[in-house]
Amino acid sequence: MSRPHSRRHSRPGSWLGLAGIGVLIAGLLAGCGGSSPSATASPSASSTTSSTASGSSSAAASSGSSVTTAPDPALARFYDQRLAWSSCRSKDQCSSLTVPLDYRHPAGATIKLAVLKVPAADAGERIGSLVVNPGGPGGSGVDYAADAGQSFRAPIRDHYDIVGFDPRGVGRSDPIDCVSDAQLDAIVAEDPAPSTPAEVRSYAQLNQVMADGCAKSPLVAHISTVDAARDIDVLRAALGENKLAYFGASYGTKLGTTYADLFPTRVGRFVLDGAIDPTLDTEQLSVEQAAGFETALRSYVNSCVSASNPCFLGATVDAGLAKIKALLTQVEQKPLPASGGRELKGGNAFYGVAVTLYNRDYWVLLTQALQQAFTGNGSALLQLSDAYASRSGDGSYSDNSMEALYAVDCLDDPSSVPAGKIASILPEFEKASPTFGDVFAWGMTSCADFKERSDDPAPPVGAPGADPIVVIGTTRDPATPLPWAKHLASLLSSGVLVTRDGDGHTGYNTGNSCVDSAVENYLDEGNVPQDNLSC
Repeated sequence: MSRPHSRRHSRPGSWLGLAGIGVLIAGLLAGCGGSSPSATASPSASSTTSSTASGSSSAAASSGSSVTTAPDPALARFYDQRLAWSSCRSKDQCSSLTVPLDYRHPAGATIKLAVLKVPAADAGERIGSLVVNPGGPGGSGVDYAADAGQSFRAPIRDHYDIVGFDPRGVGRSDPIDCVSDAQLDAIVAEDPAPSTPAEVRSYAQLNQVMADGCAKSPLVAHISTVDAARDIDVLRAALGENKLAYFGASYGTKLGTTYADLFPTRVGRFVLDGAIDPTLDTEQLSVEQAAGFETALRSYVNSCVSASNPCFLGATVDAGLAKIKALLTQVEQKPLPASGGRELKGGNAFYGVAVTLYNRDYWVLLTQALQQAFTGNGSALLQLSDAYASRSGDGSYSDNSMEALYAVDCLDDPSSVPAGKIASILPEFEKASPTFGDVFAWGMTSCADFKERSDDPAPPVGAPGADPIVVIGTTRDPATPLPWAKHLASLLSSGVLVTRDGDGHTGYNTGNSCVDSAVENYLDEGNVPQDNLSC
């Protein structure tokens, strides 16, 4: 089973990496004959050890070389650093990277970022380092690299050191902590489409709780995508790479685009899979993503209706969609009982359905969960919601992805639609997505109480002078609709578009040999795919 790469939202209308969801859902799939991703590693950003890096990358990073030349002399001490690797898991290596808290004041405080490397399987044919990001914001690059056996095919694993890092504020890199587990339970479960004054007040209060909690972190003003992109260039130098080879999925495409715009001459072989269009405003992004999830759900229902056996959802696609919408509305009004004395509430039901649309392999879980919910039992949908939010069985959360997602998204784009305007734009959203439109419309109010602002704005999109950047879009991708990939590829001066016809989020390693060959021939051989390649 290939793994999905990213998800969006702490409230609908944000991005989040799905690297951890594959692990959590694997147990649910096991009963259906699905395969389980490998266990993840757990290095800490503070656990730097004594052994030194080896191989061609480290040898290239000699002091004063073009590899380590800092864009600002004040950053030289960061660009000149060497990564000290130690063994972790069985054959992987872990380290930490020191970066300035504030790039405008590099002589000030510093932070450490957790880094993990899976060495190239064929050391004799090693090309270099491939830095990877699974999306988010909030997805762990450390976990993504550690699961390279699931995320990347042999041609990539053989020839590259797969290198992942947890961005600042994420996972093992000084994680931002905004709310308690109990508060996060309430935020995830809250009715995502409030329709009464009392529900609107409750929704707004929980947004306020998240904003106030994040504001207490001294790191919160320094976790923007621009900050993370600058960190990647320090990582490139520390790895000894003159140019950056990079694979980013979903939000990882925004991070990669930002890097390319900041450091175009440092761009090497770049792949952006499940692309985000960084030029969209909040309303455009939200309504188009709502439409993407509707398209994905329609494809799921169509597969049920088209099967030889009678579909449990009804005889037509429209009937099936209406039945799912009725269930979601019912749960918002009256939660369903679930195992362990818990309840399936409106937000849980939405997330439980949405997470299965990221990967066609998960459709069997959606079928089982819906069939159970129609009998009045919300346990399976609640399990899926828990997987989305990284909630463990004991009520704790295994990572801070939901909080990092909210904080980075709001710092990058603090614009928010006032709650009083939602009623006037609901028709547009409900036309785009009769099932999910109201949820995505209300998600646009999420950053209303977030007060932090970044003083380092994103650069214009274009990356003039960059090497070819391969941009992949999928026709029925719920989270990053195909038009986003098309527009991003057209904006980048060296953009090359590859389109996959299929379901699920992202295109590489999903069973499409055309996409896989295009990516691997580029990363391994430098052969640029034909622009507008259709797979």
